[in-house]
Order: sequence, then structure tokens, then C-alpha cells
Amino acid sequence: MQIIPMRDLKNTVELERLCTEENGPVFVTKNGYRRLVVMDIDYYERTMRKMIEAKEILDGLEDIKLGRTVDGNKAISDLKSKYGI
Repeated sequence: MQIIPMRDLKNTVELERLCTEENGPVFVTKNGYRRLVVMDIDYYERTMRKMIEAKEILDGLEDIKLGRTVDGNKAISDLKSKYGI
């Protein structure tokens, strides 16, 4: 985890290098307090994809818990009947 002071944001080339090398968030502080997080776009996209996948899994588990499921063989059979396959 890399931490830099706000004044270092002026050096965009160095900040970009840090983000790429860190392969994770770079925390920016102001007066010793955390204020911003800067990260490489690839890291951001991977993180967002993981968050979306985790939410989908949690939603699926909630469906199972609430009984909002359909038997797989019956669903396939119904689709075949509906579309004449």
C-alpha cells in the first residue's frame, strides 16, 4: 500500500508509475489524513468485476434461501416444449 501527500499529485508521471507498480490503490493524504484513493484503470476494472460477481453470488444465495428456484431438468424440459426443440 502506497501513501503519498496531496502535493505529490502535481507529478502526474510519477503518480501514474506508482499506480502501475503498486497494482493496487495509492492513498493520498492531506494534513496527515486520508483524503483520496488513486488507482490504475486495470486494477479498478478488476475490482469492480469482482464486486459485481460477489453481488450476483449473494443474490443467488438469497434466491435459494427464499425458495426462488426452479428444478433444472424441469426448466430445460419446459423450454424445449415452449420452443419445440
